[in-house]
Amino acid sequence: MIKEVIVVEGKQDIAAVKRAVDAECIATEGFNLLPRIISRIEDAYKKRGIIILTDPDSAGERIRKYLAQRFPEAKHAFVPKEQAYAHDDIGIEQASPAAIKDALNKVRLQEWQPSHEFSWQDVITARLTGVPDATNRRAAMGETLGIGYANAKGFLYRLNHYGVTRAEFEGAVNKLDSAAESGSNMEEP
Repeated sequence: MIKEVIVVEGKQDIAAVKRAVDAECIATEGFNLLPRIISRIEDAYKKRGIIILTDPDSAGERIRKYLAQRFPEAKHAFVPKEQAYAHDDIGIEQASPAAIKDALNKVRLQEWQPSHEFSWQDVITARLTGVPDATNRRAAMGETLGIGYANAKGFLYRLNHYGVTRAEFEGAVNKLDSAAESGSNMEEP
């Protein structure tokens, strides 16, 4: 059983998480975040800790950002967008148990004191912006590093705020470049 309580968006997300792991979950019920829901999340945060696992879409990111500000020591898990898409819908409820387990195995803590390890130049050099396949490269890197997909600016933020090390970053870049050289589909979202 996972010690922390997993915070998701809806009841179907809870069902998907429970198919993957033994864990307690709380649904935000979208961005409404009623006082009773915030109170439940706060109790879980204080007693056991929480893992934020929101949908990989703009609404999910808004909820994640709000919760991260309110609960700064929360952990974060990200299911890649392409693994959370089915039936013309995107969300944790669409993810396979394996994708959810993988995301929970790569949980990250948002740093109170962000590092300045990575610069815009690192993003450019790794071809995560400014090239035709930059979007796919960021998606693949985000999956490997467990920080999810973001635009270039957001990706740099996540690199510096979710404890990614230089060695992890370089390993992910090398993996991505090796896959591209071998003609693998790693860059396909």
